[in-house]
Amino acid sequence: MTTQRFNIKNEKDVVLARSEVRAMARDLGFGVANQTRLATAISELTRNVLNYAGSGHCDLNDESTADLLSIRVVVEDNGPGIDNIDQAMQDGFTTGGSLGAGLPGTNRLVDEMKIESRPGLTKVEFTMSQAKV
Repeated sequence: MTTQRFNIKNEKDVVLARSEVRAMARDLGFGVANQTRLATAISELTRNVLNYAGSGHCDLNDESTADLLSIRVVVEDNGPGIDNIDQAMQDGFTTGGSLGAGLPGTNRLVDEMKIESRPGLTKVEFTMSQAKV
């Protein structure tokens, strides 16, 4: 299992995380569409870190097996937390004046997504997998 960690402190870090997850996916053999989905998902979540917490980190994990390509991404910050996760997962809900598409949109892009949040810790974990060809 390979893990890469990126600190998220500014927009350049968002671009780096996006680029690195795309490169990892490409190197593992993910198709172009899944590479794009991963890059979009990580971009949404790391921008949320900047907008709501100011800083955090992102871990990229290659969890591929003999039959399955799999990347698990964990984005974590120490910000104020998400008051109501169910509400935050609804399209159009926002506390930051945005379109309110980040979390629900990310959920639609990936295979599995989990959110843990309380004041001082928000951790969003998602996985994308595809069969090896």
